[in-house]
Amino acid sequence: MVSQAASFAELELSPASRAVVAEMGISVPTPIQAQAIPPLLEGRDVVGQARTGSGKTLAFALPIVERCDPAARGVQALVLVPTRELAIQVGAVIGRLAVAHRLRLTLLYGGRSLVPERQALLRGAQIVVGTPGRTLDHLRQGNLALRSLRIFVLDEGDEMLDRGFAPDVERILGQTPTGRQTALFSATVPDWVLTTAKRHLRNPLTVRVDRGLEAPPAIEHVVYEVAPSAKLAALRTLLDRRGDGPVLVFGRTKHGVKKLAQQLGREGFPIAALQGNLSQNARERVMAGFRSGSVPILLATNVAARGLDVDGIDRVINYELPESAELFTHRSGRTGRMGRRGETITFITPEDAPKWRQLERTLGRALPRTAWPDGPAPTPSGSPGSGAQRATPPIPETRPQHRPSPNRPPIDRPANGRRYWRSGSR
Repeated sequence: MVSQAASFAELELSPASRAVVAEMGISVPTPIQAQAIPPLLEGRDVVGQARTGSGKTLAFALPIVERCDPAARGVQALVLVPTRELAIQVGAVIGRLAVAHRLRLTLLYGGRSLVPERQALLRGAQIVVGTPGRTLDHLRQGNLALRSLRIFVLDEGDEMLDRGFAPDVERILGQTPTGRQTALFSATVPDWVLTTAKRHLRNPLTVRVDRGLEAPPAIEHVVYEVAPSAKLAALRTLLDRRGDGPVLVFGRTKHGVKKLAQQLGREGFPIAALQGNLSQNARERVMAGFRSGSVPILLATNVAARGLDVDGIDRVINYELPESAELFTHRSGRTGRMGRRGETITFITPEDAPKWRQLERTLGRALPRTAWPDGPAPTPSGSPGSGAQRATPPIPETRPQHRPSPNRPPIDRPANGRRYWRSGSR
């Protein structure tokens, strides 16, 4: 059991780090910070598991800047993340600390030119945050050398060690010193992740501050049984009755997300889509609109479930079921962050029932289900689910929102005064 510090003063951080933390408005370390920072400062390998929104980024960012030498030119710390959005968000946290320590930080991610990144690396970046593909590009081109690496961090480690990223991660690890310090952080750390991690970490200390598959107590779960033909109408009803806060809607495929966003956009909903085919400029524009509130509804694929950092998301809607309990946890973790209240609504059709029962078994609990009031889906005979209760309460009531005329799709006006059209406005 790792002892837990009650304040940042007890964590043996430098005055520069404590000053930045104070500027961030953080006075007391979260459990993952209090338990993971001391062993990381000592140079130990660490596997850290804590639910989304618990402060994992700062838990590895502080040890990174404390252990890097501003007088050395080589790359001393590398943080690998699965998405461009997460690279930007992690970079923002580390960047504030790096400035205070006179360290140079570079972000490496796709969707933009390699040239500025190459120039930044040649100027002597000491900390790199990047996606695996772009990091490999720079390694192959000779722009990036990892022979001086001291600290290697896998953020969202369960996804980074999965089949999609694992080959690239293995290639990158192969170019790092064997004596490096390695850390892995994630909201979920299944047994297979621990088994895989042991091949790359030396006698790691495992820090678990909660059971990652449990939803935070601040999140209320609502599960609607709905016929496939009624799903779109049900989604419209929920969006019409949303409150003032942001709403995040998850679909399964890039094509499906794009098509649904275009349809709802034509109907006048203030919506944008985040999916893999967007250019980097378009992705950043979408996220800027969502964060500012000018586009309060974001429709996304699972790419947004990893590390999306937007405060005050009131509601997450699983329009389509995720493929695993881990993804369900990551999606749900976009709301109810840092103790705030939140709500996750999930649609399940009769065809989804087997997958939902398996998901409940993995989660270790059954979530009560409700027949959608405007069009309950038939329950397949002999498939009562996992014992979950069924009821028919009313649809969640929140303040109705005005919808513009379908003939005049809404226009976003960013701070620079330019206009850009939302999905479906062409």
